Amino acid sequence: MLLLCGVAFLDLVDASIVNVALPSIRKDLDFSTQGLQWVPSGYLLTYGGFMLLGGRAADLFGRRRILLTGTTVFAVASLAGGFANTAGLLVAARLVQGIGAALMMPAALSLLTTTFKEGSDRTKAFGAWGAVAGLASAVGVLAGGLLTDGPGWRWVMFVNPPVCLLILVAAYRMFEPEDKKVSIKGLDLFGAFLVTSGMLLLVFALVKAPDQGWGSARTVLELSGAGVLLVVFLLNERVTRQPLLPLSIFRIRGLAAADFTQLVSVAGFISMFFFLTLYMQGVLGYSPIRTGLAYLPITVGVGIGASIAPKLVAKVGTRPVVVVGSVIASSGIFLLSRLKVDGSFTTGLLPGMVVMAFGLGFVFVAITTAANAGVPHHQAGLAAALLNASQQVGGALGLAVFSAVSTARVNHQLAHGVSQPAAFTSGLSRALFACAVAVMCGAVIALRTRNVHSEAEAEGLAEVEGLVAVG
Repeated sequence: MLLLCGVAFLDLVDASIVNVALPSIRKDLDFSTQGLQWVPSGYLLTYGGFMLLGGRAADLFGRRRILLTGTTVFAVASLAGGFANTAGLLVAARLVQGIGAALMMPAALSLLTTTFKEGSDRTKAFGAWGAVAGLASAVGVLAGGLLTDGPGWRWVMFVNPPVCLLILVAAYRMFEPEDKKVSIKGLDLFGAFLVTSGMLLLVFALVKAPDQGWGSARTVLELSGAGVLLVVFLLNERVTRQPLLPLSIFRIRGLAAADFTQLVSVAGFISMFFFLTLYMQGVLGYSPIRTGLAYLPITVGVGIGASIAPKLVAKVGTRPVVVVGSVIASSGIFLLSRLKVDGSFTTGLLPGMVVMAFGLGFVFVAITTAANAGVPHHQAGLAAALLNASQQVGGALGLAVFSAVSTARVNHQLAHGVSQPAAFTSGLSRALFACAVAVMCGAVIALRTRNVHSEAEAEGLAEVEGLVAVG
């Protein structure tokens, strides 16, 4: 469990660890303002774009094999990024890192699902996984600040290879090789091309939309093109003999709702960390290391919430835990949205952080359990990929939409003679309010998820539903 949660932590923390280091990276490698966004966005692009392919590959070719392959790719790309002496090389390294992570993450989560027996063992394992997912964003910012102010920004990349080496050795020794031949014969290559291209174009469009404009012809064409590719992919999956995404997986009641809850909630959570970092550094004048340390209460709060959540799931089920957790987290983000130019950490940020973190621990634990409940072993990698793909698309969508909300508010304030610091703070405040609304919408969607008390219950219900469908 520690090994697999370590894989999740490594992949998720790399999505946020570079954020605090961006000013140093820009100065050292002479990035343009527009080009700098591709340091975090390049990772997000390929991570989300290749996720579904990585999950299906884990099911078809062996989870241990795909985990080892993805970890190796991730380690090599991290090393190359640490030694990068040009902006282009660093962005290329981040793109390859994302591909490695897209192989690692679904393989690790499906190994977690298939290794632990149904019941309390698997519920506890999912609890640990959910806690790691909640902690990663906060710890990423903390680690990024410590490393950037310490040995330098390159160590946000150099820290990965030693961890990858430990994962490789441990995974090689702990997991038995699966008796699956490596062959692309029978693989839905056309479907793989369609879904990967569609996801890449979708995430790319969402990342670029704030700069290009949501109503620009280029944005409309990119989003339309992504939609067409994904629709054709679904049509292809209905007729192909060995589909990359067997649509029968959505017969598992509550699976789609759980994934959609993850997408909407993560759109609010990931964006919240982004805007809080901008506020602390851009308005309050915090250094990178002070910004990182400011996130320590969130790591504690998430840990407490995640430790309580599995016990609540066993008593009342996943649905109430997700709904209550989302309401608590949304309330915390609402408190955070009341930013002031002359605000302080103790009275302005700390209360909202603690409340939000507690709810965040509830949400990630319960939604991970709900999204994997009742999934057959041979589709565990696919279910893991769907959950994680919803997270990446949600993150990209949230940053794109809420950045546009913030920018519009700033421009409106400046046009009415408001000072630059006040306008910037007002924009961040409006964006954080939108994040709170998104998380609250996640609570509403969660009402459609299956209420699972244990994996044994979920698998029994799934078996009955399968027999009824066959009948």
